[in-house]
Amino acid sequence: MLASKPSDAAPAAHDRVYRALRTRIMHGEMSPGQALTLRGIGKEFGVSMTPARESVRRLVAEGALSLSSSGRVSAPELTNERIEELAALRALLEVELASRALPRAHMALIDRLQAINMTVAEMVSKRDAVGYIRSNLEFHRTLYLRAQAPAMLAIAETVWLQLGPTMRALYGR
Repeated sequence: MLASKPSDAAPAAHDRVYRALRTRIMHGEMSPGQALTLRGIGKEFGVSMTPARESVRRLVAEGALSLSSSGRVSAPELTNERIEELAALRALLEVELASRALPRAHMALIDRLQAINMTVAEMVSKRDAVGYIRSNLEFHRTLYLRAQAPAMLAIAETVWLQLGPTMRALYGR
């Protein structure tokens, strides 16, 4: 009997938990300062402490979560200076991504962006901060994928990830 390849297997528990938490943070589903516990993560996702700990470690390394000296894990509370720095990074990266994507745009992409933009407008009218952030990021990611610049897109996503909880607090107002 042949052993299955790793690519044939379901994603490792820590990767599944990491991706779910990363999406939740990026979409602003967590508030700035909101605490997490490894036990709570393990219970929610049905995993042991090890995958929960590995997921948190990765998200702390990406700046999506903060780890205090006492071991408390939380969504970071960003200062005005940090928000300005991340906004400046977005302005630099996203202009470059958009200018690389636009020459590769086609009618199907434009139609897709218009549909997403209608969802963005709907979320604004509903005052749904999380829905707005999710739709807005989908709009940007859809456009920027046409840039064919995966390293730049990865950096932009890391910035979005670090801003997620703060964007929720700002748009929630």
